[in-house]
Amino acid sequence: MKHIKVVAFDCDGVMFDTKKANMAYYNEILQHFGRPNLTSDQFAYCHSHTADQSIAYLFKDDKSFMAAQDYRQRISYIPFLKYMVLEPYLKPLLEKLRPRYKTAIATNRSDTMDHVLGEHGLEAYFDLVVSSNDVDRPKPYPDPLIKIIEHFEIESYNTLYVGDSELDEMAAKAAGVPFVAYQNRSLSADFHIKSLKEIAQILDIKIA
Repeated sequence: MKHIKVVAFDCDGVMFDTKKANMAYYNEILQHFGRPNLTSDQFAYCHSHTADQSIAYLFKDDKSFMAAQDYRQRISYIPFLKYMVLEPYLKPLLEKLRPRYKTAIATNRSDTMDHVLGEHGLEAYFDLVVSSNDVDRPKPYPDPLIKIIEHFEIESYNTLYVGDSELDEMAAKAAGVPFVAYQNRSLSADFHIKSLKEIAQILDIKIA
């Protein structure tokens, strides 16, 4: 993989195990309106889509959607950051990647990424962070990855993208970016890995 110049990561499910945090966050919103907690199908959707899309999925009619959006924007995600668990080998991997490779994030998170990175001391580890607020169309559209490609003035095949969902797979395919599927064998990918440590093996670099 000598042609790779940029390694980009999805956030939820790749950099962090955020299942508990996202579950608690959306259940808080549902409970506020007297609704039952997320079902497994609802959680699967909310875990990979933007907050706006998730609220629209959970609150179907216009009136309840507007009320839920208003409440969501009044509460903070910060109390839920404590439930996020940093994935093993992320920091050691990033330390080995830089400065040989540029590093980036392409996520469907919106206004919470700064808090997430700050809480875990990751601000200095990434050259570019692209959230759903930074593009017209979030994943599964290729826009976040195209933004990364254009920012670094490279070709699509110079970027390696690590994701865990069908949205990540679709975005990578549409952008023409080599895709690494993390802990999800059901995805079509150039590589399947169980640990982020395996990224080092793909790029032929050593990590402790």
